[in-house]
Amino acid sequence: MPLSALTSSAPEPLAEALRPLLLRVSRRLRQEAQKAGVSALDALILGQIKRAPGVGVCDLADAEKLSRPTMSSHVKRLEAAGWVARADHVDDGRRSGLRVTPAGEARLEDIRKLRNDWLSVRLARLSPDSRDQLAQAAQPLLQLLSLDA
Repeated sequence: MPLSALTSSAPEPLAEALRPLLLRVSRRLRQEAQKAGVSALDALILGQIKRAPGVGVCDLADAEKLSRPTMSSHVKRLEAAGWVARADHVDDGRRSGLRVTPAGEARLEDIRKLRNDWLSVRLARLSPDSRDQLAQAAQPLLQLLSLDA
């Protein structure tokens, strides 16, 4: 159902209308990250580590709802690329935490720029009223994400 056909904000028809649109936008942003030579999951993991320096592989796996062995293999690949490094855990010498390296920071900046450029060009083509509507929708979309926590 197209959004223009919605006559109320009932959850089911709204979900049916928004889901394909959000998926298409997400797919395009992932494609922009791939132009920087980074998979969508790798970009997500790098971003998580940047936001939580010192995070461990287990905590990262739990946060992203991946198995620990799967997360470990992703982290090892990011380490091999020179984008992530391990450091001794501050409180527990048996554990190590992760941090983004300067090369990883540069890669994250490349991704951010590619995604923002793609999105900015399209937003500029919209009317000011449409951009205002999107700005107003940003907070409810963030609330949707926080309901999983």
